[in-house]
Amino acid sequence: MNFQLTIEPINNIQSDLQIVLVAQKDLEHTFVQDKELLKKAGFKGGQDETALFLERDRLYVGVEKITADNLRTATATAMRTLVSTSYNHVSIASYLDETKSADMIRAMVEGFELGAYRFEKYKSDKRSNPVTDITISLEEYHGEILDIEACAHALHLGQITSEATNFTRDIVNTTPDDCYPDVMAHIAKDLAEEYDLHCKILKGNEIRKEKMGALLAVARASRHRPRVIHLAHKPKNPKAVISLVGKGLTYDSGGLSLKPSDFMVTMKADKSGGSAVLGIMKAVAQMNLPVEVHGFVGAVENMIGGDAYKPDDVLISKSGKTIEVRNTDAEGRLVLADVLAYAQQEVKADYLFDFATLTGACVVGVGNYTSGVMGNCDTPKNLVTEAAQCSGELVTKLDFNRYLKKTLKSEIADICNISNTRYGGAITASMFLAEFIDEDHRDKWAHIDIAGPAFVEHVWGENPHGASGAGVRLMLRLLENLSK
Repeated sequence: MNFQLTIEPINNIQSDLQIVLVAQKDLEHTFVQDKELLKKAGFKGGQDETALFLERDRLYVGVEKITADNLRTATATAMRTLVSTSYNHVSIASYLDETKSADMIRAMVEGFELGAYRFEKYKSDKRSNPVTDITISLEEYHGEILDIEACAHALHLGQITSEATNFTRDIVNTTPDDCYPDVMAHIAKDLAEEYDLHCKILKGNEIRKEKMGALLAVARASRHRPRVIHLAHKPKNPKAVISLVGKGLTYDSGGLSLKPSDFMVTMKADKSGGSAVLGIMKAVAQMNLPVEVHGFVGAVENMIGGDAYKPDDVLISKSGKTIEVRNTDAEGRLVLADVLAYAQQEVKADYLFDFATLTGACVVGVGNYTSGVMGNCDTPKNLVTEAAQCSGELVTKLDFNRYLKKTLKSEIADICNISNTRYGGAITASMFLAEFIDEDHRDKWAHIDIAGPAFVEHVWGENPHGASGAGVRLMLRLLENLSK
């Protein structure tokens, strides 16, 4: 999609269609040219409410209030509304909140790109969004003057961020027969070549040499061999060193603790954490952020067979801790335990974050649209929640407590891979991971459970049916904040 900024007034732009974002309080404002038609159409200016006047070549989209989040979802709604039309070139004016920030431009651009996303790889009749060109006038409806350089920079960041998010969505949406561990490794290699990233891929013997017994056990019954991916962006004199770890379960059948058939559908999305790490690394390289960023992905398939790991097995993790297996469907934390240990061995980071579709309990606790952030220390968790406020992603803290820690006790090993209670499952899973964080990183680590928003089977906000690319925009804002 091609974007252009102009200082020309919105009504002087020659485009096929003009998009007007309007709140209920502004329905009588002079910039609203179709007041009577809007009244006849029953348009009230509610968030994401639309009114398309084909005879006027104008699309009105409601916003409750001028905020980055509202503009993002409004422009995404505009793209979805126009998908069945033949408009190629659209124009839109600028909008500012009380901060007068060019971030409003970024939010609009992200909305356009994210709303235009369609995954049609497996459809015979493919239909792309007709809009190819978008002109944004720097004429703000309420007379504010926008800085064109700041707006151009915001537009650039918005494009990179949304393209990385859509890149991640594509990986997550791809079926397990077409995206297995070796495919994820090849995606990483291609990113490294295109964006000058350092890349290291561990295969079978190398993983065994690293003594990743927990990860190897999960992978054992699959015909697709596991891969451990390490991508790195290494600028000179970095302002911080960050490690990101992603759960890359390219498919999760549940193993011998087999999932019910209904719960097995959409398990291609269990690679969302690893896919997000790949998308983040792509964007970090494009932005050339002055932050050293390392992305680690444990790419594994959890299947059943004669060689499958079993409930009652005791696994020896990379850290040396022994793990009693009581449920083979709690496999993501086993993979992460070893990859987190490997990441800490390879990089002494200022902050360590992991992303995983780890628990259904997180979805039960906070819903489909919100990620849970957990850890030992408030500092990294606060970095995540602060970044969420401007990224468009929703995040909430879930606190550890000593009583839940006791539920992971094993009588025959150092720790059990599941809790002995059905309650607080998101927290106990994170507390399991905390056992594999070394002292150097103990207060620098946060776990982000993206099980809710990573894959939702309906349209919501700026997100389509299916993969949302959860974690990408969130972490990019955090890394940008650290680079200032």
